[in-house]
Amino acid sequence: MQAYYTAQIQRRGEWWIGWIQEVSGVTCQEKTREELLETLKITLLEVLEYDSQEAVRRAESEYEEVKIAV
Repeated sequence: MQAYYTAQIQRRGEWWIGWIQEVSGVTCQEKTREELLETLKITLLEVLEYDSQEAVRRAESEYEEVKIAV
């Protein structure tokens, strides 16, 4: 199953800037639109992976990972 996120992007002078609406902290800046979209994807994946690892570290007792569909 593929998840979809909303990238807000705009051109400001010579730069393209953007962020992911659903995940705070994913903000990027690049020279081209294509580079910006790729950097946003990479950064989003890194943040999601970090958040997942951090949640596991914070678990104080045994836990079970269960995938749920939304």
